[in-house]
Amino acid sequence: MVAKKNGLGKLQFKISSSAENYGARFSGDLIPAVVQDHKNKEVLMVAYMNLEALQKSLETGETHFWSRSRKKLWRKGETSGHSQKIRAIFVDCDEDTLLVEVEQTGAACHTGKPSCFFQALTPAGALAPRAAANRSAVILRARTYFNESGPQKTPVLEALYQTILERKRQPSPESYTSSLFEGGIDRILKKVGEEAGEFIISAKNGLKKEIIHEMADLVYHLFVALGHYDIPIQAIEEEFRRRSSQSGLAEKASRGLKKPATSRQAGGEGSGKNKKRS
Repeated sequence: MVAKKNGLGKLQFKISSSAENYGARFSGDLIPAVVQDHKNKEVLMVAYMNLEALQKSLETGETHFWSRSRKKLWRKGETSGHSQKIRAIFVDCDEDTLLVEVEQTGAACHTGKPSCFFQALTPAGALAPRAAANRSAVILRARTYFNESGPQKTPVLEALYQTILERKRQPSPESYTSSLFEGGIDRILKKVGEEAGEFIISAKNGLKKEIIHEMADLVYHLFVALGHYDIPIQAIEEEFRRRSSQSGLAEKASRGLKKPATSRQAGGEGSGKNKKRS
């Protein structure tokens, strides 16, 4: 397949009328097509082409695919407007898969995400919690599960949060976590308040074992609150990273929060409240 760019910036391809003349092998009349952004090389989606879809793609310079569920030909963006202009097409070494580099308009995924690949898979084979619409967060999460030497164990807090979200997705009458979600945000926040109070008491008493125990209870219930709103842990991590670049006082000031009052400002020694009238 040879491509030439015309004055309109659109690609025209030399095509043949039969599958035998294409440099690609169709298995069961379909061939998988991996679609990639031609600039940043991000994988956007995977779909299937039959011979007609490939011909249409080559003729028009826009991606066309075969829908296996609807049993019909479709052009990417025909209803959403999120079209894909073809910039290059490559065939793999076995000649049974296509790599299509495109100029993407709008989101590639029907969910509105830039790419269809926005969920990470843990070493246990489970889907990790969805991140906010932030591709870097997905990549960062994936790297916490795997390194060059192979898969690593899921961090304890991440594993806990995954379990909490699983209890939300698949409620069980025997699950305390499920019962919290069923009770709604008011019940969850009531428990957060109770656990925060118990943590304060344990910290005031100075018993380290109790402090650890109550801290674990508090973190668990805070995670349930996060789960109620489907906020990923990575969003909290990103917030800590943002704050780490500046002092605590500067960070609070950037959010319009007042600085903590000093003892003098709060009415301590030397304040107006304690001054004797002359």
